[in-house]
Amino acid sequence: MKHRLNISCQTSALSELRSFLKKSLQNYSLSEIDRHQVTLAVEEVCANLIIHSHGCNPQEIINLEIKDSPEKIIFEISDQGEAFNMLDYETPDLKKVILDKRKGGLGIILVKKIMDEIEFESNNGTNTCRLIKWFRS
Repeated sequence: MKHRLNISCQTSALSELRSFLKKSLQNYSLSEIDRHQVTLAVEEVCANLIIHSHGCNPQEIINLEIKDSPEKIIFEISDQGEAFNMLDYETPDLKKVILDKRKGGLGIILVKKIMDEIEFESNNGTNTCRLIKWFRS
């Protein structure tokens, strides 16, 4: 089964994304906690793209496709914005973040902890991030 959503690059579109994910994830064998965590991870990646890669330009679009198999669910997020490879992201020193009272910059840590695999590719101006969650028996 596949589910698709085109997301306008404005932060107000994140509520539509949450509704789409809530509806789409109902039929998967994920616990309620896993559904909430996966939603948080996908929303974090999309919010970062909207804000940092697209500058909240509502004329630009992010594509989300949910693909499944018997053993995993794949969230494929693609866009034509400025590329950011979260695999190259260096985790900040949390003590320093707290001392500096810095806001933000911790979402990628959450995504890496929630998802089982993360893949990134850039090809002919299209960037694709795949967030993969394995079903647990």
